[in-house]
Amino acid sequence: MPLAIRWRFRVPGGPHRRHAVMAYELYYWPGIQGRGEFVRLALEEAGAPYVDVARVRGVGALMRVWEDEKALTPSFAPPFLRDGRLTIGQTANVLLYLGGRLGLAPKSETGRLWTHQVQLTIADVVVEAHDTHHPVGGDLYYEDQKREAKRRAEQFRTNRLPLFLGWFDRVLAANPGGEKHLVGARLTYADLSLFQLIEGLRYAFPEAMRRTERKYPRLGALHDMVAARPRIAAYLASDRRIPFNEDGIFRHYRELDA
Repeated sequence: MPLAIRWRFRVPGGPHRRHAVMAYELYYWPGIQGRGEFVRLALEEAGAPYVDVARVRGVGALMRVWEDEKALTPSFAPPFLRDGRLTIGQTANVLLYLGGRLGLAPKSETGRLWTHQVQLTIADVVVEAHDTHHPVGGDLYYEDQKREAKRRAEQFRTNRLPLFLGWFDRVLAANPGGEKHLVGARLTYADLSLFQLIEGLRYAFPEAMRRTERKYPRLGALHDMVAARPRIAAYLASDRRIPFNEDGIFRHYRELDA
């Protein structure tokens, strides 16, 4: 299926039907899943029309928009989303914007804020997972900080990973809408993002995740539920899903997964 996807669909809520003929533009690096993948999953699940700009038009197209000095709301870094004249940066902020428009967030303010809070916590884990292989600085190669990375990864596997997974498990258990979802009784973008987080952690730390996940079967059940959703399953099997690799946020180095 082509990367520039355009088709008609009805957006929940009615007032946003202009998206039936307009494609969202996602700006992110073409060779990695990274933070952009959390946005891709929401767009794919909703069947929303979007263009993955750098993969379709090249990195130059991304750079021209990113470095536009006249932009009123510039994004510090990709990913960012363009919807007509509106540009939204920061992954959690993009998902907050898309959630109501794509039917992937509660209608109440309380529910929207709680979904956003869960997403921000997922973002915290993503940062810490990245810093296991780049603890000194992102401008250095992994090989330049292997000693520090090994120490940081041990601390992450031993202390931070169980702490975060335990919190997500507690959120699932306490959800009044049922243990299948993080928020309410319907799928939200937070569920999609937790799926992606688990996927990434399993890739980066397969041994540590095998040990730790046994304590939190609810997380595995949510992961499998999301993976089985028809649009997500089709996306995961397509060439639109970029494989994990050692250029992205989640990287597998055997010495960091003791």
